[in-house]
Amino acid sequence: VYNAAPDWSVLVGDALGVPEPHLVLHQHQHQGQTFSFPGIRVSSPLSLLVNGRRPPGPALAPARLALTNDPS
Repeated sequence: VYNAAPDWSVLVGDALGVPEPHLVLHQHQHQGQTFSFPGIRVSSPLSLLVNGRRPPGPALAPARLALTNDPS
């Protein structure tokens, strides 16, 4: 689950509701082999329903800012 906090997850057996899913078919080629699989994207883990309830706020990964100094 993208943008989920590292210490949050769903467990085997959990009922997962996905409102407004965005289905994408991934197709990749590597060393002469083609790999195809479907993926579902959601805008935020907080939009999911896990066992009929929304995840807690801390389920969302905090934003991180990375800066570099370019002296040129």
